[in-house]
Amino acid sequence: MIIPTTGNDAYHGRPIAWRVLLALGAIDLVRGSIHLFASDGGAGQIAGIDLAHGGDVIVMLFAVVGIHQILWGVLNLIVGLRHRAFVPLLLALQTIEAVLAIWVLWFFKPISVPAPGKFGVLVTLPILALALWASLRPRAGTST
Repeated sequence: MIIPTTGNDAYHGRPIAWRVLLALGAIDLVRGSIHLFASDGGAGQIAGIDLAHGGDVIVMLFAVVGIHQILWGVLNLIVGLRHRAFVPLLLALQTIEAVLAIWVLWFFKPISVPAPGKFGVLVTLPILALALWASLRPRAGTST
């Protein structure tokens, strides 16, 4: 089976963690749709990237990122609603992704424009880390 049969009863973490996952899923669906379906992928109008040189490649890369975000969004919603046993795994993967995104966007290959994603990941990382921590903390009255 592609989707496991493990249901929500296998999750013992705090409810805030899967609720954060649901919120992130909705956010990813919105921003992924913008990157995929907006004429410039949001690169020019939202991020302020100059599309005069290589704009077609930039827009294509934004669309690919949009597909990635939409898939994460769908996965987050599926897990948050029906398969909460996977909440810690998804939060751990997305926390690692945020750490790596900060490293790339701010140090390794810093972007010279004030793109929302550059600053958004700085806000998202602590939220993800706290949600991951909460997903690993058993609720009162449950045993691990």
